[in-house]
Amino acid sequence: MKKKVVVGMSGGVDSSVAACLLKEQGYEVIGITMQTWEDEERAFVEENGGCCGLEAAEDAGRVARILSIPHYVVNFKKEFREKVVDYFITEYLSGRTPNPCIACNRYVKWESLLRRAMEIGADYIATGHYARVEKLPNGRYAVRNSVTARKDQTYALYNLTQFQLSRTLMPAGDYTKDEIRSIAEKNHLPVAQKRDSQDICFVPDGDYAGFIRRAANKELLENLPEGLPREIPKEGNFVSEDGRVLGTHKGIIHYTVGQRKGLNLSMGHPVFVSELRPKTNEVVISDSDVFRTRLTCSRIQFMGMEDLPKPRRLWAKIRYAHRGEWCEAVRTGEDAISCTFEHPVRAVTPGQAVVFYDGEYVMGGGIIL
Repeated sequence: MKKKVVVGMSGGVDSSVAACLLKEQGYEVIGITMQTWEDEERAFVEENGGCCGLEAAEDAGRVARILSIPHYVVNFKKEFREKVVDYFITEYLSGRTPNPCIACNRYVKWESLLRRAMEIGADYIATGHYARVEKLPNGRYAVRNSVTARKDQTYALYNLTQFQLSRTLMPAGDYTKDEIRSIAEKNHLPVAQKRDSQDICFVPDGDYAGFIRRAANKELLENLPEGLPREIPKEGNFVSEDGRVLGTHKGIIHYTVGQRKGLNLSMGHPVFVSELRPKTNEVVISDSDVFRTRLTCSRIQFMGMEDLPKPRRLWAKIRYAHRGEWCEAVRTGEDAISCTFEHPVRAVTPGQAVVFYDGEYVMGGGIIL
């Protein structure tokens, strides 16, 4: 009896080819497009890209017809709003810089989609991520780097659970991007040359601050952590590390640690954002670039390792595009890991994830404090 797999089809070439490959491998394939955000105007989507709305569903449907597989559009807007959008806004208002794709992967693309897949009797879910899932000799599942480092997406998958990984297939991880496009061309898929979405799907124009101003509702503002203003941050002070006022900023949601451009400060030399202080609405400015050798993270999720009982030398990435650096990771509390880097790393940013690797395998990670 053929195994049944639900493929999350975003309308892009990667998930389309994932569905194609799994059908060729003999699976019973069902395509589901997750409707996660508002239905964008077509002209806006065509100009900016995006994977959340009508165009994505239409492209996925065309691919499904060519592959002769069933395709459904399922409404996940409530889950997406609560787990991704509200989280994104709250983190920015709290002076942190989140990665919403990580939250979306865990709570929407996996948790919600897997639950729906199991309700219809599927054995697995699959996506078009450039990563591989493997079971390690210690019995735990882990995501492994894809065959192409240029497109590797393991960083954004570090917080998937063992159960989720045991029910996951990622066929695109065995191919390069060029090979994926070639497979799409060979199978006459209309998305073969569709460009990748480069920005956060629900903010395709890249104006995060503008989105936050539009999308932060009264209920969200009233439930912000204690001590934070119950409003969208207004203008405030740029201050030096020793407390001197240097100028006026546009609101802390416009800034992130390590930022140099767009500050509009005439200091006569380059300056950098070193800290955001949401309670006092201050942006701290440093005269020197922001390198650190230590960080602490919480909201720990273990993957390839079950725990961290003693210090361990691991490769760590502190943002999606970070090449990585060796560190010594030490468990310092029930939900805390401290790591000391062998060489300083730039712009350790609260709210971003630090992800730990042993070779090609993700061991776990957490959110930088």
